[in-house]
Amino acid sequence: MELKGYQQKVIADLDGYLERVRTLQHTGKAFEQHWEEKIGPYNPLDGKGMRPYQNNIQGVPHICLKVPTAGGKTFIAVNALRTIFAQYEPGLPKVVVWLVPWSNLLDQTVNALRNPDHPYRRKLNELFQHRVQVFQKEDLLQGASFSPTVVREELCIFVMSFASLRAKDKNKEGRKVYQENGQLAAFPSTYTSATPLLEDRDETSLINVIRSLHPAVVLDESHNAESDLSVDMLQILNPSIVLDLTATPRGNSNIVSMVPAIELKKEHMVKLPVIVYNHQDKTEVIDSALHLQRKLEELAIAQEKAGGKYIRPIVLFQAQPRTGEEKITYEKLKATLIKLNIPEAQIKIKTAEIDELKGIDLLDRNCPVRFIITINALKEGWDCPFAYVLASLADKSSAVDVEQILGRVLRQPYVMKHAKPLLNVSYVLTASAKFTETLGSIVKGLQSSGFSERDYRNHDTMTEEAKEKAADQQLDMLLNPNSQPATTATTDEIDTERITYDPTAPITTAQATDVTTTNGQDATTEASAPAAPSIVTEIEKMAEQENAQMEEQVRRQAENPYNDTLFTEMPEKVTKYQMVPAARSVAEALRLPQFMHEIPGSLFTDNDAVKAALNPEYLLQDFRLSDEDTRIDFDQIVGEMFKVDLELRDAATDDYTPRQTLLTKEAQGSIAEYILSKPHDAQIKDLSGQICALMGSMFPIADQEIKEFVGRILKKLDANQIRDMIVHRSSYTARIKAKIKEHSDRYAEKRFYDWLGVDRITTQPNWKFQPFIVPAKLGPALSKSLYDREAEMSEFEHRLISQIVSLDNIAYWHRNFVKGNGFAINGFKSNHYPDFILITKTGKVILVETKGADRDNSDSKAKCKLGKTWAAKAGPGFYYFMVFEKNPIEDAYSLEQAKALIAGL
Repeated sequence: MELKGYQQKVIADLDGYLERVRTLQHTGKAFEQHWEEKIGPYNPLDGKGMRPYQNNIQGVPHICLKVPTAGGKTFIAVNALRTIFAQYEPGLPKVVVWLVPWSNLLDQTVNALRNPDHPYRRKLNELFQHRVQVFQKEDLLQGASFSPTVVREELCIFVMSFASLRAKDKNKEGRKVYQENGQLAAFPSTYTSATPLLEDRDETSLINVIRSLHPAVVLDESHNAESDLSVDMLQILNPSIVLDLTATPRGNSNIVSMVPAIELKKEHMVKLPVIVYNHQDKTEVIDSALHLQRKLEELAIAQEKAGGKYIRPIVLFQAQPRTGEEKITYEKLKATLIKLNIPEAQIKIKTAEIDELKGIDLLDRNCPVRFIITINALKEGWDCPFAYVLASLADKSSAVDVEQILGRVLRQPYVMKHAKPLLNVSYVLTASAKFTETLGSIVKGLQSSGFSERDYRNHDTMTEEAKEKAADQQLDMLLNPNSQPATTATTDEIDTERITYDPTAPITTAQATDVTTTNGQDATTEASAPAAPSIVTEIEKMAEQENAQMEEQVRRQAENPYNDTLFTEMPEKVTKYQMVPAARSVAEALRLPQFMHEIPGSLFTDNDAVKAALNPEYLLQDFRLSDEDTRIDFDQIVGEMFKVDLELRDAATDDYTPRQTLLTKEAQGSIAEYILSKPHDAQIKDLSGQICALMGSMFPIADQEIKEFVGRILKKLDANQIRDMIVHRSSYTARIKAKIKEHSDRYAEKRFYDWLGVDRITTQPNWKFQPFIVPAKLGPALSKSLYDREAEMSEFEHRLISQIVSLDNIAYWHRNFVKGNGFAINGFKSNHYPDFILITKTGKVILVETKGADRDNSDSKAKCKLGKTWAAKAGPGFYYFMVFEKNPIEDAYSLEQAKALIAGL
């Protein structure tokens, strides 16, 4: 199981923020810069930009990842642990306190993280070299496999509930965390004078052991932990970092990454849009739900016959609480379904008091369940991607609280797009006289799952007369509580005579010739079930049309290099600068070439080969470190062993900053002696693991290859060199990483030019200008700019573009963006983003890369060669200039030389 594209972006955002914290040594400034680059600077006068960092837990980076329901928050968090611990000094404990709000979620998390066959645990084992231990509170209190040695050598995850750590918990079990504990007597010997113990608690108490380990805290469903008591609880843990995971962040959350619903639809994680259909009454709701379930199951069977995966669509019936005999309670609804001859085995009840789903695997092919009756017990901790339809049977004169369980029907089976469009959306069926309020409830439910009002489509068939009649009836009942409804038509009873669904009829599909009915009997396509009501046919058409529209939205977004996430999630905070009207006809028609390679045809491309933008991973697919030498000059390495700590800079302003603090010689010696006390092979294993952790991912080079390469290097070192590497680990790691990069770059460069020569790599028009830009900071206003304003630039860049735009043949210029939003020459190393894009009056495109006197220009030769190659392969009308402020290299130019040449184009 690998990260989806949007999940990779989340990890990249987290990594980018933490890297800024390390560089700027300030959590608040890092947050400001992180968002400034994405949406522009913060302006408190108009609310544009991201508001300042909130010191929720003083002295600790407290950040949030906003990911909708079904977006894989737990898997993101598993991968985030490596990113977080890459900031730690190797040798320090890797301890995580993973907090969850509910007991059922705690059980699910523990089972997933412990199960060696579960994707989460497999990923943890991959990231941490199979050195992973998962503990519950009871394990920690009993000291079961929990010791200073385990903490020192393995990643330790403590999965606990919010409530279990609250000091004022009246429960006896809860108080044990704060009590003396002889099972943990080995830990105080590891304390130092700086260990932040709670003075009113024994040094052997679990809470003091946790505090001594300075853990990373993962706060799952963090929106449930914002009370004062919960914040106090987090502070008691003495965390090094707090990572919030939620679909609905609180107002004081420091969001560093957010995922919109469209990203989940793009990756086939969710069934969107949600089709909402309001019926005349509850009888219609039940009849539609039953027929829709049959239709979806027919499609699922046909799809499986054609090679698809097994799906058994499930309906969630939301009944009323037992507040009056006239209500459709779960008992009455089950009795009604059985009266319709639906086998009882297909019906289960899940409420706060009754749990008939316990021990049932709803995904099992042999499971008969197709109908689940609930009130709101499915709100949290229950997921089944086979759930497709939410049929709410609330009183039709009241709004429907569907938000309680709406998230349960959103997950997409098997995380893939299905051939039948109706299996890619979800359905909410209601009969509400206050349908506007019902829609508000649906939006609230979507929002509680991290979605929005953009993610549903609705249709209302209840007449205004019926709504008025229901309102009058409600008023009459309030004024005359003892009165009875005049006719059966206005009661809450289900009229089974009007339900046309026949569970004994065979399921029929156009493609299935040997299927079974919902009651297990054999059937063939010759037989036929009663025709579905026209309402269901209308729902089907609506679902197909709306799904097609969302698919088109996904396609359009894929063409946009800008991060639409930010524009859709918080448009009011983004300042956009539009393309100047006069330039649109020219710029919008341009497509800048990029290097491309061919991808063989597949089922998803109708077996036709397609072109894809070149990336270094494609060039390195056959690269093997085992074929490369390990000769590295480690002479004259000077360094110190650092740790990152947060200390109060100015108590008056609550200004906390991370400050690199030298470890004491005693601490350095302690870690070194611990490693050197082991056998030589164990030393190599420990040290190579720590160096690999410091290096981080070098994808697509496999982690195991890197580890073996590092091991080959370490085996050549003697005891004194090993000791020196332990003390100067960062410097040694940098040298080793540079050596690996040298090998991979040389391999990729040779393959790039070889394949270019035989047309295995080609150029193709690919990148286009967008109608607007969002500069992090504004540059000076100059004539002929492509947009209303352009991004900031250096003094030399300003001087260059000021002179270039004075040329008569230049029509427009643009300050190119770096990273994801700008145009890149995609070569054999990281992408090359030239500083300026010029458009002449005759439609020629000129790329200009500047090299100021303050640059070391170590990679200029390779970039210049790549740029010239791009211009030659792009064809007539495309040019590349590298311009130096001083001493240009071969094939590059001075400003005067470049200006003269450009003037002639």
